[in-house]
Amino acid sequence: MKRKIIKIDGTKCDGCGLCVSACNEGAIGLVGGKAKLLRDDYCDGLGNCLPACPTGAISFEAREAAAFDEAAVNASKENKQPDTLACGCPGTHSKVIERESLCEPTQAQAQAVSAETHLNQWPVQIKLVPPNAAYFKDADLLVAADCAAYAYGNFHSEYMKNRITVIGCPKLDNEDYAEKLTAILKMNDIKSVTVARMVVPCCSGIVTAVKTALQSCGKMIPWQIATISTDGKILEN
Repeated sequence: MKRKIIKIDGTKCDGCGLCVSACNEGAIGLVGGKAKLLRDDYCDGLGNCLPACPTGAISFEAREAAAFDEAAVNASKENKQPDTLACGCPGTHSKVIERESLCEPTQAQAQAVSAETHLNQWPVQIKLVPPNAAYFKDADLLVAADCAAYAYGNFHSEYMKNRITVIGCPKLDNEDYAEKLTAILKMNDIKSVTVARMVVPCCSGIVTAVKTALQSCGKMIPWQIATISTDGKILEN
């Protein structure tokens, strides 16, 4: 039958996966880092995925396609293994990560330390961290664009070490982090705030959110900004 169905332009898709989350029927998946319509009969043609796509890669087209099979969609949902616990998503469970200190390391140990992770807590996404988590007490806070650790090779040792790290992308999350950051600053004795942003314009949103939080929390907290280029250079400290 000929009907309206979504079409995904692979040249525009950046693989963010937002359309996958927006599709309640499970018709879309990521294949080779690109969104793909996996089954015509799972697509209801309503287009919930369209507004979720930040690059405009999704549109409608009229073509020959299998009819929408609601029964098959429901059966697939029932057979899908749950990815959450009764108490909530396991990825949101707050915990402190203890790290052992090395005293007077050998050269080999020093090289190993430089390459190790310095993540000191979980979760790290700004949207997921609880403002009252124990790890925020007397912490030096790092608020980072989530691309920063990929762009700058020594990000762990130079920025995350001895700090509590929260990350986000104001472009993809499409939200203002100021409210969550304000709550973190108000509820805890944060000693300092470091912002690590990319040089791209959309990253200014994370700086604006931090400034708003610092102004709203009613405390004098020292802070600094580091700007990282897309080729991994520190442009500002």
